[in-house]
Amino acid sequence: MTTASILDDVFESLTLKRRLERGKADVAEAADFVVGRCAVADDETVVRATEAAAGAARQWAGMPLSTRMKLGEGIRRRLHERHADFIDLLTAEGTPRKLAEWQVAGLLEIFSEETLGWCAEQMEHHFEHGGRQMFLRRLPDGVVAVNPPQNAPASSALFGILPLLSGNTVVLRAPRSAPLGVMFAMRELVLPALQEIGAPDGTLNVFCARPGPVLQHWLKSPQINDIFFTGGVTRGLELEQECLAVGKKPILELAGNDCLIVWRDADLDAAAEAISECFFGSGQICMVPNQVLAHPAIADELLARVKALAEQIRPGLPDDPQALLSPVLRSERFFDYVRDALSKGAGVVHGARRLETDGSASDTGLFLEPTVLRIDGLDACREIEAVREETFFPLIPVVVPESVPDERLLDLVIDYVNSNVYGLRNSLWTADQRVIDEYVARVSNGGLLKINDSHIGFLPFMPTHGGTGKTGGAFGEANYPMLRTTHLQGVSIAGGVRPREAVFGAYAALTGP
Repeated sequence: MTTASILDDVFESLTLKRRLERGKADVAEAADFVVGRCAVADDETVVRATEAAAGAARQWAGMPLSTRMKLGEGIRRRLHERHADFIDLLTAEGTPRKLAEWQVAGLLEIFSEETLGWCAEQMEHHFEHGGRQMFLRRLPDGVVAVNPPQNAPASSALFGILPLLSGNTVVLRAPRSAPLGVMFAMRELVLPALQEIGAPDGTLNVFCARPGPVLQHWLKSPQINDIFFTGGVTRGLELEQECLAVGKKPILELAGNDCLIVWRDADLDAAAEAISECFFGSGQICMVPNQVLAHPAIADELLARVKALAEQIRPGLPDDPQALLSPVLRSERFFDYVRDALSKGAGVVHGARRLETDGSASDTGLFLEPTVLRIDGLDACREIEAVREETFFPLIPVVVPESVPDERLLDLVIDYVNSNVYGLRNSLWTADQRVIDEYVARVSNGGLLKINDSHIGFLPFMPTHGGTGKTGGAFGEANYPMLRTTHLQGVSIAGGVRPREAVFGAYAALTGP
């Protein structure tokens, strides 16, 4: 069903949806409400998808890297050609139009010549030494199973098929809650590009199904090599252990609890803009800022600017070009976070109400008002849940540390960022080059650091996803799926080398006359 129809009349739309699913209504009578329909895979289809991927793996991996890289070029070209259709479908499924446009722009950076070209350069390096031809190469792991999230499934699915370029075959599960954007992306953007370069049948396999049974099949199947999972921390870390127990590589994209630091000399208007990105999509985007550390000297001024911007961010139907908030269906947890923060000394600067689609306050609204909390003191701020954990709501806690000399404060702030149990992105706003240098040299937490820049903006070459701690699991890092789904192998081809000389000759040369 279109999100607009659900927002207009939840009961009527969901009742009609259930009737359609049970075959008790005619789609023709619901043309204004229905985006489209998608088959749900049975168990046999799930198994066949895995078998098809395994059957195509050797032939696809054997195609030259230069041929496989043309796949990225073909997807990029089709994104340019079909972006308007793609955005219309994402909007109908519930993504605010501005954020759908942001996702498409980000995908164009992910599939850019610069980003994919850099990844391709990492795939093989050649050397000559001591009568030997040597090279280091990255080989595909085999069959990669991809599980995109419910909150941004289509763009995550396109990100998840990047292992194709390094020679892996892919099995992808579209979520039942929003399958159409995924299916459009695969059928209209990826499939024609695969056919264009002569990829074998089975290179890409896509179906819609419930996650639980599919993940269990992937874990049990000896034909699946890697599982690329995007979702919640608890299930993701459990899956990591289950993968390791059966010898599979887990690639995790879990939660983020990103920290944004505003130093005393920052451009406060620009920093406030970056902070306000936390409200986009009602905070239901893993890479938005989740907490702010504000230098005590500018905290009051910064909060005033953030409050003013929060007041301008409003709900609306997804196709409203000014709407940036998305509905939040399970909002009770949001109010638990607010109550917990208030009970531990925080104050509400703005927000903490439910809103109707038109922006009016309501006890039954499906939207949440952008909410700003002030928390004084760095020492105990992580006792507050909204600081310690990812909230996934339009909620930003602004922590104001105690007033201490700047050199000491910078040490405390950097230690605080590095001790975060999450590690997706971190940002800094300052005009002081010394502070920038210290921050870049010492912050090890996170897959991406941004300095005086949009927190969520995409850039060529730079990773868009990936991180440390609870964000990426034990093996988390900046995520380039084309590289993460490969393994490094060294090759040495000798000519005229005597084995015994190769073993003992180096030390003899070192100690000889």
